[in-house]
Amino acid sequence: MNRLAATAPEAGQDYLLDAEARAFRHEVRAAMARELAPLAEAIENDNDWEAVKTGIAALGRAGYLRPMFPDHYSGPLSAPGLVHQTIVSEEAAAVNYAFETTIGSALSCAYPLAHHAAPAVRDARLAGILDGTEIGAICVTEPNVGSDSAGMETRIRFDETAREWVIDGFKRYISNASVADTYIVYGITDDTVPAQKGMTALVVPAGTSGMTFPRTYTFMGRRGCIVGEVAFENCRVPEDHLLGKENGGFRIMLEMFNFERIILAGAALGVARTAFSIATQHAQTRDSFGQKLGCKQLIWDMVAEMSWRIDSAELLTYRAAQMYDRGVSGKELMKPAAMAKLVATEIACFCADRTVQILGGDGITKEYGRAEQLFRDTRAMPIVAGTTEMAKYLIASRDLPNIKPNL
Repeated sequence: MNRLAATAPEAGQDYLLDAEARAFRHEVRAAMARELAPLAEAIENDNDWEAVKTGIAALGRAGYLRPMFPDHYSGPLSAPGLVHQTIVSEEAAAVNYAFETTIGSALSCAYPLAHHAAPAVRDARLAGILDGTEIGAICVTEPNVGSDSAGMETRIRFDETAREWVIDGFKRYISNASVADTYIVYGITDDTVPAQKGMTALVVPAGTSGMTFPRTYTFMGRRGCIVGEVAFENCRVPEDHLLGKENGGFRIMLEMFNFERIILAGAALGVARTAFSIATQHAQTRDSFGQKLGCKQLIWDMVAEMSWRIDSAELLTYRAAQMYDRGVSGKELMKPAAMAKLVATEIACFCADRTVQILGGDGITKEYGRAEQLFRDTRAMPIVAGTTEMAKYLIASRDLPNIKPNL
């Protein structure tokens, strides 16, 4: 019997998923409980990178890093795609969001490799990421560049004599910096035109001369993932390490961000559901003033609001994933991807905050569960992969096609 045989949807969940996708979720959830949950404490409390790598390798062996790449997938799914990859991110983040950020960044690196790298480079760099034996990273953000890619200061030039691309610049807030095996680097090759027409993307293998890692950051949450700085000084890669075409990097970045925002929405949904589970369990077991805490009107108001918010995030997230799987791409996918990311990440923050409030003192101590960890972890979500404010701009820019909203 097919291990992805039909299952009924859980109450209030998976409305947009078909039977095969629901069964896939059931399988992935069991795998996360078996492979990731035993590692979660070491990742959170000890910043244990070896534990992260162990979890990634387990997902790779199971084929859970491949659904987005049908040409490299050989599992039982009849039509693997972004819906299934989003499920993986959701279920991973439900157990440990820091772990999910590592695989999310790796997959964001794998995406342009699969679609835009020269065959020899793709074959050399992609397989290890999908197997879970290697890690990928994306280098976009700079000290003066976050959402505003037009201000990118990293420069890329082509050395005609050596037939090499040369990178000079500095990137920061790079997930998997210093531990990745492959880096996708964006920079400006033509500064006489807008950045959207003069940006180029390159593949830079770990160990390339001229690439260094000045600093690793310490965050209030997401403990266990590695985020830091990457500096490039006369950093050279062969001619065939170009992604797509020269000056074609902005379109590649747009595609990557659409993908990244949708799987981040899935991750936010997983965190929100974990918070909701903690809150509802506490509300039904804690006695207060002679009755269960959940009997109090102010408590069930918070529970109800978390519930409908989570459902709205689910519908937007899996709508966007299904649109991608049906062939919607580029600017047509930009708005639904931005909406999914905006709503899901803001709801994750809301649910984490309300869960801490419902738990009271227990919610702000590590000794009484994960609520405080979720509260710390979620705060990054409305910032990474494009801020909430940037997501609103992307949405408005599609709804106001005759004008350009002023950032």
